[in-house]
Amino acid sequence: MNRTLGRSGIEVSALGVGTWAMGGPWWGGDQPLGWGPADDAESVRALRRAFEMGVTLYDTADTYGCGHAETVLGEALRDVRDDVVIASKWGYTFDAGTKQATGEDASPEYLRSAVEASLRRLGTDRIDVYQLHLTNLEFPLALELRDACEELVAAGKIRWYGWSTDDPARAAFFATGEHCTVVQARLNVMEDAPAMIAVAEEHDLAVLCRSPLAMGLLARESFDLPRDDVRALAPEWMEYFVDGQPSPAFFSAREALRSSLTAGGRTLAQGALAWLWDRSPRLLPIPGCRTVAQVEENVSPLLAARTDPS
Repeated sequence: MNRTLGRSGIEVSALGVGTWAMGGPWWGGDQPLGWGPADDAESVRALRRAFEMGVTLYDTADTYGCGHAETVLGEALRDVRDDVVIASKWGYTFDAGTKQATGEDASPEYLRSAVEASLRRLGTDRIDVYQLHLTNLEFPLALELRDACEELVAAGKIRWYGWSTDDPARAAFFATGEHCTVVQARLNVMEDAPAMIAVAEEHDLAVLCRSPLAMGLLARESFDLPRDDVRALAPEWMEYFVDGQPSPAFFSAREALRSSLTAGGRTLAQGALAWLWDRSPRLLPIPGCRTVAQVEENVSPLLAARTDPS
């Protein structure tokens, strides 16, 4: 089952793979920003298994693991680079040596240096979709970056671009750029985003669905999280977890949906992903993964849809 990546016309699998958790631990001061320890060899196996099962869309960011997730992704897909679409992000600054987030930089100069660094880590000569990671950036600064992205398209460094934002007005603003083709937004069965879907339809964008499994809440039954997991010591923007456990409101919402999501023998995660596919043909969920087992659970319905003769 494939879908079109917005106005780019590129055909990609209807499910992507997110790589935040593959970056391993990193920090903002004492605040964990990663998902605990990551096994690089298992991450590579998981990414390869996703490709074997038909996944062609992979989302990452330079800040995940302070560059490490990009390096792992580049290693895993090096020999199939021309058969996949790689989406990355820029905007947050970091120190790779100390694994510390250091702030943000919205300048065109930083954009140009960031893309070169990502290209080196990914081991590629172009990024298929480059996304602004600063969710709430002011419009004048975003305009400068949108124009700089067009220059990078002309230079062959990137093919298309987008904005990772939950604000439909910002998504629509960036979409006025000729080569803007996606918005990445938080969207799952517990948090619909009809206004963002409307923007995507109006401007011919794809929506890369961030947190399609609510950071694991729609995929796991128990939670024993290491202290260096972002969900264990939840930052203020975290809504799904409180001190390592599901927030009461979202846990109740999940349980209310359980019977419908697991109908037909589906797992909770499979039902949540199926809801997104049914919600709009514009939606491309990008659930994170770290293991082959997670990939196989998430991708199995996609594989079944591809081989179903009906």
